[in-house]
Amino acid sequence: MRALLVVLMMLICPASYSAQLGFPVLPGGALAFKKVESFRERRFSNLIEQKTDFSCGAASLATILYQGYRFDIDEQTVIEGMLQQADLDLVRSQGFSMLDMKRYVEAIGLRARGYRIPAEQLEQVKVPVVVLLDVRGYKHFVVLQKTEGNWAYIGDPVLGHKRYKLDEFKEGWNGIVFAVIGAGYDRNNPLTEPPQPLTARNRLDRFRPVNDAELMEFGFIQSDFF
Repeated sequence: MRALLVVLMMLICPASYSAQLGFPVLPGGALAFKKVESFRERRFSNLIEQKTDFSCGAASLATILYQGYRFDIDEQTVIEGMLQQADLDLVRSQGFSMLDMKRYVEAIGLRARGYRIPAEQLEQVKVPVVVLLDVRGYKHFVVLQKTEGNWAYIGDPVLGHKRYKLDEFKEGWNGIVFAVIGAGYDRNNPLTEPPQPLTARNRLDRFRPVNDAELMEFGFIQSDFF
């Protein structure tokens, strides 16, 4: 009976929203409430979802600024900021470029750098970065949250959290990472530890905070930490 009640509660709640569900587990049948997260919410947790056909770069950049630097920012704000200096005809036909993102990042007081990195060295990248993937001929910006072992963990503004085999990731990646650098970076931000697949079992928690030396190797300067 208790299992039936739980199923009925879950059916009543929309699949796209979290809710506080009551479970009759206390003495006398009293309810204990627990927050339940939908599959969709889990898929996009800590990510800013893309709302237009051409804004994958804006959504990816907004995700890094919001989570990594705690900017009160969304996709629309980044779009409007990049449009101030972008070539409108190119944006209409090709979407935003890394140059558009670089100009915007510098306009808000941070630094931006592009690095060409061999795939074998991606695990040395200790900050979430924007990367460009070729998905069946379609150029698409996503957030590379980290690589670990033989996996690349991606925050996709359309598909949500994804995990790709490194060889599969390399096939579509152009070899460049776009990093946002500057004061106020939260090295413990949630992008550094993306959610594991729901089917993962017995995984080892390899998370550790990023130290100053690792960040300085990737373009940060000492004054960024104070």
